[in-house]
Formats: sequence, structure tokens, C-alpha cells
Amino acid sequence: MYDRARAKGYKFCGLYALASPIGLIVDLDLAKHVMTKDFSHFVDRANFVNGKDDPLGAHLFSIGGKKWRNLRIKVTPTFTSGKLKAMFQTLADCGVILEKFFQETFEKEESVDIKDVFGRFTTDIIGSCAFGLECNSFKEPNSPFRVYGQKVFNLTKWKILEFAIASNFPALGRFLKIRSVDKDISDFFMKVVEDAVAYREKNNVRRNDVLQLLIDIKNNKEGQEGGYKGDGKTLNMDELAAQCFVFFIAGFETSSTTATFVLYELATHQDIQDKVREEIRTVLAKHDNKITYDSLSELTYMRQVIDEALRMYPPLSFVNRECVEDYKVPGEDLVIEKGTLIFIPIVGYHYDKEYYDNPNKFDPERFTEENKRTRHPYAHIPFGEGPRVCIGERFGIMQTKVGLTSILRNFRVTLNKETQVPLMLSPTAFITTAEGGIWLNVEKV
Repeated sequence: MYDRARAKGYKFCGLYALASPIGLIVDLDLAKHVMTKDFSHFVDRANFVNGKDDPLGAHLFSIGGKKWRNLRIKVTPTFTSGKLKAMFQTLADCGVILEKFFQETFEKEESVDIKDVFGRFTTDIIGSCAFGLECNSFKEPNSPFRVYGQKVFNLTKWKILEFAIASNFPALGRFLKIRSVDKDISDFFMKVVEDAVAYREKNNVRRNDVLQLLIDIKNNKEGQEGGYKGDGKTLNMDELAAQCFVFFIAGFETSSTTATFVLYELATHQDIQDKVREEIRTVLAKHDNKITYDSLSELTYMRQVIDEALRMYPPLSFVNRECVEDYKVPGEDLVIEKGTLIFIPIVGYHYDKEYYDNPNKFDPERFTEENKRTRHPYAHIPFGEGPRVCIGERFGIMQTKVGLTSILRNFRVTLNKETQVPLMLSPTAFITTAEGGIWLNVEKV
């Protein structure tokens, strides 16, 4: 649809998903208006929310309006440089465990399902940073956090049908008590959060993590004096748990997905892998051969590799917005009516030949500072853009860099015969996923 509209010179086109009209944004300047310049007209995502029956589904990614604004302001300090630096040791410790796992894999001469391995790594990081808990996913690959975390993304045909009904007929969805998070998953995460909060409050324990920031919002002066108002300025326990949940789910899955595709491309392009490894060793030599917070910022070529992988395999193929008041499209005799769903086709932009020569080729040189300056800034938006850009982008890049550095400084990865080449991406997966997984061989270097 994007390619057809682009070929005809359209800036915007319309389509239907069942009963819902959808506006597809083709022009990047218009995308900038929708996501940033005229954001007040497109604040909401139009995701189905049923807070009464499905409290974990009412999280920052899905809620809208004033409640979203207030909560976003409250949660944003979690991801400042100071907070990230305070959480860094957790990432470094998990990196040591990941490197040890690769050493054991090499000694056993086994191949690895890299999505599973990186999923364990990111689960341990997010479990600690979001809940203050040790998940021990490498020792216990079937730990409850891994099992329930993976189950969130297992979309059955029935679940897809429920989503279609709820998205197109939200009132009917709430009447039918449709949930975006299954009850057993919700019950598990709610108990984990409630127990962790109770322990900290009873024993006066504080940590530098996401959970602590949310506890502080729950117990802030506004809530104590004015009471809970449901406006995002204070939190009740359900809302606190929902924010922990979305940070855990988004954090472990998207970063493990990104790292998986990075390592697939590096296994396919050994020359690029060698260049990444050389940069790692050069940078770490300046930091006593230790992975530090400051050393990651010096891994500029690795960031180019990550950005190119995010171009080719963005975790989400599109992001959506809802027009909350009639909007006159700049320079056009067209009004987007209130209530219209808007699609921002990330994959369409990322594979557009006007912005990327030979877009099916993996080429990190596209993301040198010089080359980035020649492109429209919205031609690469794997984390979205504007006020609703992914709040955990910097954290996600940080843990991806730690994982890649832990592996590549001493190990080479090559494709195992179990990996399907060329890759086939799952048409039903919510997050971009390769059919059959990506299997790699491990060599010591």
C-alpha cells in the first residue's frame, strides 16, 4: 500500500481495517507534523484499554490524554543519564554471565538459538531493574519470568480475533471483558509487584531502579494530600504494576530482537563483524578492558551497525495515532476527521529507495554522521518519534551494546545450518521475528 501510494505521489492515503477508516502517512514532512509539530491533534495511540478487567493493559504505551501526559512526565526521570548510570552495574554483571554462557557453549561445541539466549540476558536485566529481582534465566531457562514473558507474545488465532473486535468496537470489547493481557500472566506479574512493593515499604528498602521511581510516585505528596485521582500524577497499585509490566515486556523483547538480527547480519558479513570486534577491543583497552558506562558511548561503529539492523528489522512495522480533533493537512485541501486512526509505516520509510540505495543490503555506513545529515530525520524511526517516542530507547540501546560487547570481544559467530536463509519473517508475530529462529555457531578468537 505504501509503495503504491508513493509511486502516485500521494502524501496521504486511506484504507479500512474492518469498520475502521485508517489514514496512512506517506510523506515524511507530514509524518513529522503528526508525530511532533502538531502532536496535540494526535496525542493518543487508539490502543484498546480495558482497565477494569485488564489492569496491566492500562500502561504508558496504550493510555492517552491528560493521564498519559502526566504519567509520562513523572516516569521520564527514570531514563536520565544519571539514572542509567546508576543501573549500569546490573547490566555489566549480566554481561559477565552472558560471556560465561558463550564460553560454556564453545566448550560443548553447541550451536545457540540467539533469540533465546539474548532473551535470557535481557530478562535478567529488566527483572532486576524493573522489579529488583534476580531471575537467573541462564540457570533456570524455564523460570516464571521467562515463561510468562514469552507467553505475552504468543498470539493465537483466537487472540488475534479478540484484538480485531476490541480495536474496531472498543465498547463491545469492554462489554465482552476482552483483555490484552491474559489473566494468568496478569496474576503472576501483579503478585510479583505487590510483594516487591510491600517488602520495600515495610523494610524501608530503596534501590536505583524503575520500581523505586514508581513507588515514589505512588507515595508522593500530591497523592498523600489530595488523594488518588486517576490522572497520572499519582498511582494506585494496579497502575504501578502496569508500568512495571510494560517496561519488562518491551525491554526484554525488543532489545533481544534487535541483538538477534545484529548478530545474524554480523554472522553473514564477517568483515563487518571483524570491524566491530576491533573497535570493541580498542575502546576497552582504554578502560582497563572493562565494559563501563562511558566506554559504550565510544562504540560509534557498533551504534551504526545497530541502527542499520533497526532499519532493516524494526521491532514494530508501524506505529499508530488517533486524531483527537479535526486536522487540516498543511498545504492540502484535506481534513483528517476526529477519531480517524493514523498509521505511520515504519517499514515503508526504512525500505524506501529514495532514502536508502539498495535497501535490502546491510550497510552500516548509511549511519555515519555525514550520511545521516543528508537524509530526512524521519526516514529512520525504529523507536517512533515526537513526545510519544519510546521512553526506554536509551536503556534499550545500552543493554544491546553491553550484550554485543560481552559476546563479540572474545567470540566469533557464524551461521548454523539450522538458520533459514534467506530469513522469513513471521506474518503473525507482534514483534518482528524470524521463522524458525536464528541459530549461530560460536568460535573463540
